[in-house]
Amino acid sequence: MSRLKLARRVGLSVTVLVVLAVVAVGILAISTVRRPFPQTAGELHVEGFTSSVSVVRDAQGVPTILADNAGDLFRAQGFLSAQDRFFQMDLRRHVTAGRLAELVGESALATDRVVRTMGWRRVAEQELPRLAPETRQYLQAYADGVNAYLRTAHSPSDLSLEYTLLDRTNPGYRVESWTPVDSLAWLKSLAWSLRGDYRDELTRARLSRRMPVRQIGVLYPPYPLSRNSPILGPDDWKPGAAPTQGASAVPAALRGARPQAALDHASAALEAVPALLGRGSGIGSNSWVVAGSRTTTGKPLLANDPHLALGMPSEWTQVNLQCRTVTTSCPFRVSGFSFAGLPGVVIGHNETIAWGFSNLGPDVTDFYLEQVTGATYLRDGRQVPLESRLETIKVAGGSNVSMTVRSTVHGPILSDEDAAITEAGDRSVIRGAPQGNRYAVSLAWTALRPTTAADAIFALDKARGWDDFRRAATLFSVPAQNIVYADTEGHIGYQAPGLIPIRRSATPDAAPGFWPAPGWDSQWDWTGFVPYDQLPWVKDPSDGMIVAANQAVTASPTPFLTSEWDYGFRAQRIRSLLEATPKVSPEQMSQIQGDTRNVFAPVLVERLLGVQVDDFTAQAQRLLRDWDGQQPGDKSRDSASAAYYNAVWKYLLTYTFDELPPDMGPDGGSRWMIVMEQLLKDPNNDWWDDKTTPGVTEGSGEILKRALVEARLDLARKLGKVPATWRWGRLHQLDLKHPVMGSDQWPQLVRDVFDRGGIELGGGNSIVDANAWNASAPGYDVVAGPSMRMVVDLSNLDASRWVNSTGQSGHPYSRHYADQVDAWAANETFPWRFTRPAAEAAGEERLTLSPVASAAP
Repeated sequence: MSRLKLARRVGLSVTVLVVLAVVAVGILAISTVRRPFPQTAGELHVEGFTSSVSVVRDAQGVPTILADNAGDLFRAQGFLSAQDRFFQMDLRRHVTAGRLAELVGESALATDRVVRTMGWRRVAEQELPRLAPETRQYLQAYADGVNAYLRTAHSPSDLSLEYTLLDRTNPGYRVESWTPVDSLAWLKSLAWSLRGDYRDELTRARLSRRMPVRQIGVLYPPYPLSRNSPILGPDDWKPGAAPTQGASAVPAALRGARPQAALDHASAALEAVPALLGRGSGIGSNSWVVAGSRTTTGKPLLANDPHLALGMPSEWTQVNLQCRTVTTSCPFRVSGFSFAGLPGVVIGHNETIAWGFSNLGPDVTDFYLEQVTGATYLRDGRQVPLESRLETIKVAGGSNVSMTVRSTVHGPILSDEDAAITEAGDRSVIRGAPQGNRYAVSLAWTALRPTTAADAIFALDKARGWDDFRRAATLFSVPAQNIVYADTEGHIGYQAPGLIPIRRSATPDAAPGFWPAPGWDSQWDWTGFVPYDQLPWVKDPSDGMIVAANQAVTASPTPFLTSEWDYGFRAQRIRSLLEATPKVSPEQMSQIQGDTRNVFAPVLVERLLGVQVDDFTAQAQRLLRDWDGQQPGDKSRDSASAAYYNAVWKYLLTYTFDELPPDMGPDGGSRWMIVMEQLLKDPNNDWWDDKTTPGVTEGSGEILKRALVEARLDLARKLGKVPATWRWGRLHQLDLKHPVMGSDQWPQLVRDVFDRGGIELGGGNSIVDANAWNASAPGYDVVAGPSMRMVVDLSNLDASRWVNSTGQSGHPYSRHYADQVDAWAANETFPWRFTRPAAEAAGEERLTLSPVASAAP
C-alpha cells in the first residue's frame, strides 16, 4: 500500500473518530440538559396522595389541577412546582435563610450575614404556629408534594441542570426536604423587595453631613395633587390638607449637625441583600378596575401588571387550582399567578371575584441611632443589655464563618455588618443627640414581627364576595399592597391593608419616619399600628373606575402612610385613557398596558427646544419638534426622538446632581421628574451650579446645553451619526439573566444556555409600559418591568387574558422555558381558560397523579 493511500485511510479514520466524538459529546450534552425534564403526560403513582389528581397543561405548559380534596390539590401543586422550578425554589430558600454561601460559595457571604442579622427565617418559624390550622395543613400538603417529587431523583442533577454545573464548586451537595417554613420565609423576601422609604430615609441622613437640609429638601417635593390624582377621590375618602412631607421642611435640629459613618454602613449592608424582586423606583405596579357601566361587556374588567426585576425564569408561575366539587372542606376554584415555593394563588380570580395588587409602599421601616457601650445600650436614661445570638454560616468550598448578631428593642443592629451604615452614626442628625458620639444603627421593620400573611392568601382564594374579600385583606399584614377588586355581581372596590406603624417624627417639622430617630428615648418608638377600619377603602366609586399605580392613596394626611409615593404619572395616564373611552373593551385594557407615552417629556422638551446649540447638535434637537412623548422601541420617528430625549434626560440628571455620591444618583423616575420641573422654574438654584468649576456659577441654561450636546455625541457613538436612524429599542434592551448561572463567574457558553438577551423594548420610567432603566447607571438597559400582565373579564372568566414574562418551566431548552417572552415583549397575551370544560378543551398534555397502591395483606 502506498504511503499516500495509507495517509488517506488514517486521515479518514481520524475524521470519523472526530465526528463520532463530536456526536458523542452532543448526545451527552443533550442528555445532560434533558435529564431533569419532568414527565408531564401519562400516569405517575405518588406517595401521599389519597385520590387521583388530573393535571391538564395548555399550550404554554400552564397546569390546571383537578382534585377531590384540598390536601391532594396542594400536594399536586407542590409536586408540579418542583417539576418545573425546583432550583428556583431551592435558591430562594437559601437566600431567605441566610444560607446562600452554602449553595454558591464565598461570594454570597455578605448577603448571608445581613439576612442572618435580620433573621428572616427565624421570624417565619415563629409565624407557622400562629397560622390558622387549615393554612398549616395546606402548607404541609404542598411541602409533601414537593418532597414526593424530590424522592424521584437519584441525585440533584435529576432535578435541575444548575446542580450539574454547581457540582464543580460544591461537590456532594445534598438537597434537603421542603418544609412549610421554606414557603413562609419567601414572604419575607417579598416584603423586603416591596417595603417603602428605608432607602430615602438613609439617603437624607447621609446627605445631611454633605449639604444644607434646604438643598436636600429640593430632592423631595410634595406629591402633585393638582395634576396627578390619588387613588381615592374626595367622594371616596374624606380629604384633609396636603399630605405631610418632610422634604419642604428645614428641621431646626439638623442645622449644624452631621451624621457620619453609621448610616453609610447600614446603607451598604442593606444593598448586600439580594432584592430578588428588584429595587429602585422601577419596582411598582399598574392595577385598575372598571365598572360594568363603563365597559363593552357590561361587567367589570380588572387589569394588573406588577413591575419587578426581570430574569430567567420569571418570578411568577401560573396555575389553575380546581376542586372537582366545591365544598367547605375543598373550597377552591381559583386561577392566577403564584410564586414557586408558595401554595395557592397570589394574584388572580376565582369563580366570583378577581383581585390585583400594586405596591402601597407605606413607610414600614425606621432606623434608630443607638448609644451602645459594650454589651449594653442607652434606654430612657439607663443602660440595658443588648440581645445577642451566635450564627454560623457554612460556605461551599470554604470554612464555616461565625458571627454575632446584636439587637435592641427596635430591631437588629445593621451597622455591625457594613462600615457604610456607621457613617450616619458618627454624629447624630436628631434632636437631643450628643454631638461627637458614635452610634450604632438598628432597624425596625414590620416584617420582622410574626404575622398572618399566609392566611390571607387562602382567604382571598376562597372569598365569595366583597365582605369575604375585606375580611381576607385584614390578614394581609406584610407586604402592604393596594388591592383592587371586582366581582361577577358587578361590584368594584379597593382596600389598603397592612401593618402601618404609628409613630411621631424625629423632628417636629417633618413627616413621621422622615429622619432616623433617637433610640435612647422611648417617646420615638412605634406606639401601635393604624387600625384596619381607618385604612382607606372604597366600594363602587361614583366615577366607575379605580386606578392604583403606586401613587398617593388619598389627599388626606391621616392616616399617615408614607411621604414617599410614586408621583403619579403612570396612574394619571391610565385614568386619562379610560376617561377618553366611553366604553372600554378587554382589548383596550390590554392596549393601555402597552402604552408608551412619556407624559412628563413635553415639560422638558419645551425648554430644550429653546436652547441655542451648534449645528451638529441641532440635527438631533430637531427630533424633539412635534414629538408627543411616545417611546416605542421600533424604527419609527417617535423611536428616534425617544432615544435622543432619554439620552438628554440622562445627562441632564448627571450634570445637575453631580454633588450626589454615586450610590445616591438619580435613577430618573417620577420623583426626579417633579424635582426637575421645579428646578426649571428656578434657573439659579444651587443644584444647577457645577461645583467642579470654581469661580463660575452655572445656571439652568448652561446645564441644559451641556446635556443636549453630550447626548448627541453619546448617541453618535452608540447608534451612528444620522439621528433619523436612531432607535430607542437599540439602546433600551432587556437581558433576561439567570440569578446564578447568568453571573460573570460562569463562561459565556454557560450563560448562553440559561440567559436570553438583546430584547428591544419601548416604554421607560414612569410610563405605563414601565420598562424602567436607571439614569445614574451606565447605558440604558432595562432593570425592571411588567413581570406579567393580566386582564380579567368578569362577564366571562374564560375570555380573560394573561402572559408571563418568560415561561412556565425553569429548565433551559424546555419548550416552555422562554415561550412567552416574544408575546410579552410585544404586549400580547394568551387565552386564560378557567372553567373545567374550557381548560380540558385547551389541554395539550394530560398527567394523572395516582396514589401508590397499598401492599396486599
